[in-house]
Amino acid sequence: MAETGSTNADVLELARQGEAEGVVLVADHQTAGRGRLGRTWQAPVDGSLLCTILLRPPASIAPATTMAVAVAASSAVEELTGRAPRLKWPNDLVWPGDGSDPDRKLAGILAEVDWPAASQISSGWREPKPQERLVVAVGIGINVAWGDDVPEDLADLAVALNHLTAPEVPPARTDLLVAMLRHLDDRYAALLAGPAGAAALRDAWRERSATLGRRVRIDLGADDLEGTAVDVTDEGHLVIETLEGERRTIAVGDVIHLRPI
Repeated sequence: MAETGSTNADVLELARQGEAEGVVLVADHQTAGRGRLGRTWQAPVDGSLLCTILLRPPASIAPATTMAVAVAASSAVEELTGRAPRLKWPNDLVWPGDGSDPDRKLAGILAEVDWPAASQISSGWREPKPQERLVVAVGIGINVAWGDDVPEDLADLAVALNHLTAPEVPPARTDLLVAMLRHLDDRYAALLAGPAGAAALRDAWRERSATLGRRVRIDLGADDLEGTAVDVTDEGHLVIETLEGERRTIAVGDVIHLRPI
């Protein structure tokens, strides 16, 4: 479609109407795109691949869907450009800086999970059973071809594929979408097949990580946690070794990559 408010919101509504797993909604522009913690996300019209994928995974592997889309997107970019973006926990593709330059964001992912079908708002949320299917809308925005109209607040924080491939033309958004979905199909099928798929996905994420091995500060809302990112779990949770030598596993938080001391 040419324009919509949010592809994630549209796909969640389609899911509530009974749409099957595998639906992909693509838009040229979003007027109400959003990221984690309710943040807004803006991109030049026709400049990004903006899409949401409807998945219905068992609850046991639902947390890994963000990792699967991240690895699939990074693999697709590498396949089409020869350049492999790195993965910043929990949900970004970044192009690594050199020296004093910070990493710049190439793509953002937002996975939203609907309540189990048997849950009712009036009775409150309940923990889904491991094999119970959940509705997961995984949205991604990949910066493909940005001109001179880059939003001012993003100019030093974001990068597009045309900046990385110049003077060559970046891949078409359609080709990028097809490549990403092909890689995702393989990763998702392996996840559904059993623990080996989860282990392979975790290893692939580790290999492409921009976060592991880095000193980080994690914004946990009421508090900050500082330490070294040392691992990621099958569920996509980040393992931190704190300054006191304690290991903590973080499910949700904003990561800031710190420069070496």
